[in-house]
Amino acid sequence: MVGETNLTALLASMSPVLLDDEYVFCSVPGGQYGDYHSLSPLATFRESEGLTLVLTKTAAIEGNLSFESVFKGITLTVHSSLDAVGLTAAVANKLTEKGISANVIAAYYHDHIFVQTEKAALAIEALNEFSKV
Repeated sequence: MVGETNLTALLASMSPVLLDDEYVFCSVPGGQYGDYHSLSPLATFRESEGLTLVLTKTAAIEGNLSFESVFKGITLTVHSSLDAVGLTAAVANKLTEKGISANVIAAYYHDHIFVQTEKAALAIEALNEFSKV
């Protein structure tokens, strides 16, 4: 199945879904994923400063990891192509209009947006505006 590349089609059919858990971003030294496998990170990214873990707030607390902010995850359920142009920008601009930070992770099938927990409902409302146009 090939992902959608047409921006108009992507925005009109993305159906954002709010994930149940709260998530945090943590940075740990060393960059070895295996050391943190037991925390079941949703995502990881190796940077020169350390390994970034995206994990549930509960897992971070249980792992005694520090974090700054707490987020809700939103999955855009349309199968977007990694070659699609403009989806991230359109989503970020829409959320910016509402004063909402957008931390975006593109995966193979879907894009995932992490927004401040207290602004999650507003973010869903804002993203649903795309399908009403």
